[in-house]
Amino acid sequence: MTDGSAVDINIDLDHPPEDRPAPPSGAKPWLIATGVTVLAATLGLTLTLRSGSTPACAAGRTLAAAPPTGNATHSGKATFYDSKGAGGNCSNPAAPANRLYVALGPTEYSAGAACGGFLDVVGPKGTVRVLIMDQCPECEPGHLDLSREAFARIADPVQGLVPVTYRAVVNPPLPGPLTFRIKEGASQWWFAVRVGNHGNPLRSVEVRQGDSDPWQSAARQDYNYWLIASGAGPGPFTIRVTDVYGNRATVGGIRMAPGKVQNSTVRMYTPGGGAGTRRSSASTRPPSNRPAVTPTPTRRPVEVARTSPPATDPPTTSSARANARWCAG
Repeated sequence: MTDGSAVDINIDLDHPPEDRPAPPSGAKPWLIATGVTVLAATLGLTLTLRSGSTPACAAGRTLAAAPPTGNATHSGKATFYDSKGAGGNCSNPAAPANRLYVALGPTEYSAGAACGGFLDVVGPKGTVRVLIMDQCPECEPGHLDLSREAFARIADPVQGLVPVTYRAVVNPPLPGPLTFRIKEGASQWWFAVRVGNHGNPLRSVEVRQGDSDPWQSAARQDYNYWLIASGAGPGPFTIRVTDVYGNRATVGGIRMAPGKVQNSTVRMYTPGGGAGTRRSSASTRPPSNRPAVTPTPTRRPVEVARTSPPATDPPTTSSARANARWCAG
């Protein structure tokens, strides 16, 4: 097989063993066994040649899905994109005001488990802290797709793709108390809520009617809402939120008010650590002109800006600048 082509082996699978011709009487048992061994090895090689090796991108996505947490430092690479003000797959109302955010590949995005956490990213020029708010479907583990503004903090944008190290931020400063947004279409028979300003990735969200009913565990959705498919009642609700480091906060008085952001006075933790356990009644923000949040299950491919793409780059698309799009290996 010096030409690398597959070898077809004709094996009769249409007749049971007893119908097949018997081997010549002079055949030796050891010779038959040797032939079977060679046949099996050849068949295995043929199947391997036909199937080929697993693409690097696909292989990377078979790893156990988990968001970056703890104090471990990871090595990888960074590109950049522009959400154009949208809040990404985590269903944020909008991109953060400082425009410093990141999209993670499916393994580290972990079906929404990374949403709301922060990363410190170190590149050739410096360090930037970014909010995890989006998913990059084509990015393998270690590939961070930063906002344009965040990328410019750590590297010259003309480079397009640079090596980086990054780590999770444990108990980062919080932008404010916890917020809650009941999803459009929710009712006493179908409940979904998005929690904001929690700082660390969340581990669980539990809901109960008032103060006396049993807690119901909500299921995280990949667009960052927590769902109780059978409903949690008409409200008002008490919601208990726990993050991956054990910080826990409980907020009462959440009303069945789909599409409205309800503010609380409870922070997920106090500066320097410690869970917020105070109870409060939530208030509703004044109506805004922002459009209703809808899930964003997919995002367009990574855009890597280059002034003059090398000849070895994959095919580029035509636009005002050169954009290379690929599943980087």
